[in-house]
Order: sequence, then C-alpha cells, then structure tokens
Amino acid sequence: MAVQFEVAYSATVQGAGIIAGGPYFCAQGSAYTATTRCSCTSSLFACRVHPGGTNIADLIVLTDWFAAEGAIDPPERLASHKVWMLSGSVDSIVPQPVMTDLYNYYRHYMAASQIVYRRMLPAEHALPTDLYGNPCAHLGSPYINNCTYDAAGQLLQWIYGPLLPRNSGPPAGRVLAFVQGEFLPFPTLHGMATVGYLYLPKSCEDSAGAGCRLHVAFHGCLQDTDSIGSTFIEHAGYNAWADSNRLMILYPQASAIASNPEACWDWFAYDDARYALKSGHQMAAVKRMVDKLTGVQPASTLSPSRCRPDRCI
Repeated sequence: MAVQFEVAYSATVQGAGIIAGGPYFCAQGSAYTATTRCSCTSSLFACRVHPGGTNIADLIVLTDWFAAEGAIDPPERLASHKVWMLSGSVDSIVPQPVMTDLYNYYRHYMAASQIVYRRMLPAEHALPTDLYGNPCAHLGSPYINNCTYDAAGQLLQWIYGPLLPRNSGPPAGRVLAFVQGEFLPFPTLHGMATVGYLYLPKSCEDSAGAGCRLHVAFHGCLQDTDSIGSTFIEHAGYNAWADSNRLMILYPQASAIASNPEACWDWFAYDDARYALKSGHQMAAVKRMVDKLTGVQPASTLSPSRCRPDRCI
C-alpha cells in the first residue's frame, strides 16, 4: 500500500519506506497473481515467485498509461523521491525476488542514488525493530520482530534527512483516535476500520502542527487494531523518532471483511476495481486524511472511468 500510495500521489509524497512489498499494481486486480506472483500466500496454488516474475515491463506500461489518463500523478515526479527498502533474507511471504523487482521498477523512474535497498538482515516477514518483538527469524503475530535493527529509524532518516536522536524515554506525545468515516462513508464496507489514529508529538500539539511534517505508516496484514490492538502503533518504532523531530505519524486502519479476512490494505482489488488509482476508495480516503492534516484543499472532482478492451480504470 505504501508503494501504491506513493506512485499514485507522487506529486504529494516525497518518499517511501518499503518493508516486504512489491511493485506498483503488481496484482493487476487478481487475487491469484497477488498470492502466487507478488507473494507466497495462497493455500490453493503453488508459489510462482521468481526473478522478474512480476512482469516489470508490463507494470511500467500500465503506470505510464494510468498517468497519461490522469488517474495517477505523473511518474516523473518519482525522480526526486527518496526510497528506502528492506527485504529480510529469510522472508517466506514476500521473498526477495519480489522486492528486487520493485527495485528495478523504481530504477526506471529514479536514479540508484535515490534508493537504499537492504537485503542482508536475516528477518522473516515482519517489521524489524531493535527493542520489541519476536525473534528475528520468527513468522507470526504481531509481525514485529526484534532484529536489533531499527527499521523505522533507518527509513525515516533516509526519507527526511538527518534527524535528532529518538526519544529514549516514555512517549512525549499523544495517540489521538479519529473517525475514518469522515474521509470515506461507511468505511467498514470498504475494508477500513471505523477508527484511525494519529500520533501527535507534544511539540506539534503546542504549535498546532505548524512546522511539523507528516509520515503515513501503513500497517501490514493482520497488524490492524482488531488483530493486535495498539501493538503496531506503540511498537513499530516511529513514535520515538516523531517526538524529537516534529513528525506527526498517521496510522490509518484497514479492517477484515469477507473478501479480505486478514485486514490487508487493498492492493489486489478486493474492494475496488480502481484500488491502485487516486480515485480508489481507500487511496482517496487516506489522501483526504493527509490533506486535512496538512491544510491542503482536496480536489473537487475525480477522474472519469476509462476503459480499453481488457482493463478499466
């Protein structure tokens, strides 16, 4: 979802930190492709992940076509982004060939100097931290592993530049709950929870947000609050850096529905045929959250639906 949001809104976003993710539009609207080529999560079909298996050339053509139709921002805007990527060397859910395809996808649009790609950490499918979680090679809830490696800090420092040391004491800010229905009517019908969260450092609260930056932290599958409570929000590692660097951290929340029982974000069309575009339900909802927090006036119109024989946007 972080890749999807970054590419679709490349004129707004300045970079992304990707842990165990695939290229933009990797699934191409197919759950079968999502679970056999973009990940190894199908219980019915054999994993088909292999180098080049996500068909990067096709995904680049589709990205450029979506942009030409105005359905996403021009991908040329990616050239100025800073991207940080991590693929655990023992990740069995999103194996490294998928992330290497993502790297090659990014390289079509940006210089190698804009990308950091870490792939030697012996981590399973999880967010690595240096303070909390399961053993590094463990696969299981809450999918946060103590690998003596601060992934959140590393990606934040790459995207935003040199930062002050993280807060080593109790959290200085507050976690605020908000109603996600303000940004998407009937969110639970679209795989989003009723409530989302914002970590607000005291320095940002005191200044009403003036001079603060905003980072969106998308949780992974089975990391929503219904599945693991506040564990991701409290232990992913972002808040301590936010305290000392005037960063607000937005934690939007997906939720389980019949077509998405593991509360993943919509990156394979379980809710919406336009899921990867700016007009997608979840995409537009998170963008409205970002706009409200940053004071940007939202666009008044959405791109019309356009079709060709085998695909619609």
